[in-house]
Amino acid sequence: MSASATSPQPSTFVAGSPLIDRTVIVTGAASGLGAETALVLGQAGARVVLADLKFEAARAHAAVLSQQGIDAHPMEVDVGIEADVKRLVDAVCTHYGGVDVLVNSAAIDVTAPIGELSGADWERVIRTNLTGPFLMAQHVAAAMTRNPSRRTAGHIVNIASTASKRAWPNASAYHASKWGLLGLSHALHAELRPRGIKVSAIVAGGMRTPFLLDRFPDIDLNTLQHPLHVARAIFFVLTQPEDTVIPEMMVLPMRESSWP
Repeated sequence: MSASATSPQPSTFVAGSPLIDRTVIVTGAASGLGAETALVLGQAGARVVLADLKFEAARAHAAVLSQQGIDAHPMEVDVGIEADVKRLVDAVCTHYGGVDVLVNSAAIDVTAPIGELSGADWERVIRTNLTGPFLMAQHVAAAMTRNPSRRTAGHIVNIASTASKRAWPNASAYHASKWGLLGLSHALHAELRPRGIKVSAIVAGGMRTPFLLDRFPDIDLNTLQHPLHVARAIFFVLTQPEDTVIPEMMVLPMRESSWP
């Protein structure tokens, strides 16, 4: 199903936006929520780095954003490999002078019962969904701390899931990674506040993205929300007053099937 078939009209937030001229890294930005987040934050005046393992897809989306006047720069990264993460953050700091916002959106899943889930698949999910956000946050937080000219607090947003709150069968690796990510997010919220860095977790319910639609073609679309709605929630979290932080926000479809 084409995302555009049911896409709400994107909004333009540029006038008075606190994100104007801020540098934002969005992982998993080639498609789905990451792509919509890059669009929304780019429309808000941010310089957006589209970081994704699928570089050609990220480059194609960056080209679309550039046609709208958005400063969009694609970069290839495997978030679970520290050398890749360091290279990405160093390149962004060299090109733009620093990083103001990180959105950890990259995620994968292997849907299988525990008896059929290989150790390699378990490691791959944990590496992408949990180790990746840790490495990205670690290197971005260090870059934020090194930049004394930063005009506003840095901000790290971790995309969790209702899978971090309750469980269903055949998703043990995904649940472990998302419960871990929510815990990591709250730990970093406590640790990084004294350094002027905000940390927020977005607990997103089911979305009409390739992450679900490609694996579950028969899923009821009426139980899912458009990712643009979640991207707008990310914008809301990022644009709170300087002395306010939202550590956790849940964004659900009205007919969310994985939440009461």
